[in-house]
Amino acid sequence: MEALLPHLVDAIPLRAGSVIVTLYGDVVEPRGGQLWMGSIIETCGALGLSETLVRTAVSRLVAAGQLAGERQGRRSFYRLTEAARREFLAAARTLFEPQPDAGWRFVWLGAEEAGETSPALDRDGFVRLAPHWWLGPARDRPADPAHVTFEAGTTAPLPMLQRLVATHWDLAAVAAGYDAVLAAFAGVTDALDAGLRLADAEALQLRLLLVHAYRQVALRDPRLPAGTLPETWSGHRARRLFADLYLRLSPAADRHVGRHFLSGSDALPAETPDTLGRLASLARIRDGA
Repeated sequence: MEALLPHLVDAIPLRAGSVIVTLYGDVVEPRGGQLWMGSIIETCGALGLSETLVRTAVSRLVAAGQLAGERQGRRSFYRLTEAARREFLAAARTLFEPQPDAGWRFVWLGAEEAGETSPALDRDGFVRLAPHWWLGPARDRPADPAHVTFEAGTTAPLPMLQRLVATHWDLAAVAAGYDAVLAAFAGVTDALDAGLRLADAEALQLRLLLVHAYRQVALRDPRLPAGTLPETWSGHRARRLFADLYLRLSPAADRHVGRHFLSGSDALPAETPDTLGRLASLARIRDGA
């Protein structure tokens, strides 16, 4: 373990604000609670982030409307705002649930919107084809009722579809991100296969790094229809590695949460229906179901 954690900390860019977002998405949100500032500082400190950086990042997240704080005696506790919680739930579906194959969706923006970049469309993997028209994957999320949308099938030969994708989406950058995740965490898989025993805190640290690294790529992946992706698409292998390692690290990691993470006068629970649901979904991904 002594070699694994420093290697990953060096290999994965860590900013305090982004690590805190990972901590809340992985640990706090599925337990429906708030977290003591001391638990945030201790967890981030184990990943090499100073208390000063952590306190500054928490203040910025509060100012940005993502965290809300309250004091109980001399202790400060922070929870996700409702707006942030909705964003985190959408991200969790991408990270932890099997992804059905998508079709295509065209979106037409009116003249008053045509010159603007739509953050929601951009975030959902859409690209602008013309001033009024956007194209992207039609996943299970319903279309925005404020937009004019068209669901589309395809009859074009696959090479033409792949040229369309290559013209408008930078899949090479996404694939490079997945390749980096695979390279960084291959040693963790090898160590666990060789019988490495982890302390509970170490398992949580590794799981947070895993979620942090994978999240940075998966939330940028447009998740286009499977038939348009390269046969060697590394996103599939990265997703299985993520599912496998998360499942293997979770018993010890969750035990540490239940024993050491304070939420008000009580500890956060080690397990909840939401955390168990995540594990069940990841098991389906790992097993190819």
